[in-house]
Amino acid sequence: MTNGSRWPKMYGTMDLGEFRKSLSAKAPPAGLGKLAQALWYEAHGEWDRAHKLAQSQKGRAAAAVHAYLHRKEGDLANAGYWYERAGSERPRGPLEKEWEALVNALLNDG
Repeated sequence: MTNGSRWPKMYGTMDLGEFRKSLSAKAPPAGLGKLAQALWYEAHGEWDRAHKLAQSQKGRAAAAVHAYLHRKEGDLANAGYWYERAGSERPRGPLEKEWEALVNALLNDG
């Protein structure tokens, strides 16, 4: 999932640990890209807000986040469509691992 040519760097030098720590705040860190914000809000249980952010973006990274959100929701048919748009297969592992991989890709690749 982490392919430097496909994934734009979304936020400075923040890593997964710092991203996780930011989840204790009431709002995402300033300057965080919209797709990373979507994953931040989803982790707060704000699926609808996360979905709106993912829908507002274009490209493979946006499709991957969108796919994850629908997989988390349990709508596997819709998730499948978005995984195809992202150019990837639906992960077989736990949702938490997919979330971590997406966060890492958005924060570190580019």
